Amino acid sequence: MVRRLLSVLCAAAAMCSAEPRRIVSTSPSITEMLYALGLGDRVVGVTTYCHYPPEAARKPKIGNYLQPNLETILALRPDLVVAEISGVRHAEHLPALKLNVLEVDDATIAGIYDSIARIGAAAGAQTAAGALTLRLRDSLGEVRRRTAKLAPPRVMFVVGRAPGSLAELVVAGKSSYLDEVMAIAGGNNIFRDTLAPYPKVTLEEVLARNPEVIVDMGEMAETTGVSDRDKRAVVALWNRFPTLAAVKRGRVFAVAADIFVVPGPRVVEAARAFAKMFHPEAGW
Repeated sequence: MVRRLLSVLCAAAAMCSAEPRRIVSTSPSITEMLYALGLGDRVVGVTTYCHYPPEAARKPKIGNYLQPNLETILALRPDLVVAEISGVRHAEHLPALKLNVLEVDDATIAGIYDSIARIGAAAGAQTAAGALTLRLRDSLGEVRRRTAKLAPPRVMFVVGRAPGSLAELVVAGKSSYLDEVMAIAGGNNIFRDTLAPYPKVTLEEVLARNPEVIVDMGEMAETTGVSDRDKRAVVALWNRFPTLAAVKRGRVFAVAADIFVVPGPRVVEAARAFAKMFHPEAGW
């Protein structure tokens, strides 16, 4: 009887310590981290917004980022579900379903490093996590060093607005992930003094602060299927205000790329892209 009990306990301990083999991701940033850690073959479910890497887009879908389908997640029989703490609290229902849930917060660069470490620890990929974080730190440090001695232009990143107009503008503000990345790239965010990470601002405020570089992703949150014509239409909206420094300098950029809105391993790509827009004189 004692021997049988010991056998059961040992089996249970082995199950608890076993590395997860079936992982569900509930956000694009988590998906990118899993693949960057070499765990892509264990991913069995992702959101409809998970576009990168390309093979992730072919995984079974659990719904979108804001409304994951809990029944679909259960049907995938995951032994680990990785969810974001920040944003909509859809993860709060997962433990009630007896699922093994790891919550991460990747809303800042420090949060990205912490999320990579926590996912690596949960999946038995600690060595890969350490190496990935070191690469990211070194690469971002290189961008910062190259831009540190250059005069920072006044910059603005538009994350949302009313379609086809410059109304209901939402921009990157203080303590946002984008503010951090733009600072590393040598930009001076004109809305860094705001209280909210992504505040609503008026066109009048933008004109008064007069940015020298405008990066606009306001109509292109869904980054697939955006044409050059779509981007030219965005630039044309700002060209109606020729007194803006960014318009005078031809430094209005319409972008449609996940690297700017998915905090994860491609943060270095985002920093380099910003540096190229902010400091073309540096030969990026």
